[in-house]
Amino acid sequence: MSIVIWLLTFVLVLLSVFLVLIVLAQKSKSDGGVGAALGGGMTEATFGADSGNVLATMTRNGAIAFFVLSFTLYLAHIAREKAARAESVLPKIEIPATPAPADASTPAAAPAAAVTAEPAAAVEAAPAAVSLPTMSTPAPEVPAAPAPTPAEPAK
Repeated sequence: MSIVIWLLTFVLVLLSVFLVLIVLAQKSKSDGGVGAALGGGMTEATFGADSGNVLATMTRNGAIAFFVLSFTLYLAHIAREKAARAESVLPKIEIPATPAPADASTPAAAPAAAVTAEPAAAVEAAPAAVSLPTMSTPAPEVPAAPAPTPAEPAK
């Protein structure tokens, strides 16, 4: 899909350049300006006496092709964004259907002891200058300050 989008983008750029050249080659209504400077008389020799209609038709068809191609590229980019969002969902993790068998030699309380021993080791590894509260010591209770009473409005 990406190659098609790049190819259509390249065609859109070529079509844009073509439209600019066709518009500049047209003769203006006052028989002057950029059209005459870029060979406005040459288009009559190339396309005949009725070159105005030929260039106007080519401009109209080019403009229609430009808008259709631009809208197609817009829809292609939306489809690519939607596909990219669908792929970026969190990965699915497969969980085995049967849990690993527990060793009969270890009691059930041993894993809990191992879990509680790890945080204690982390607290002990902290520098001595920093005192960390432990789970066994409650935080000191601070009495709440009474709410201020609003002043009575002056009458």
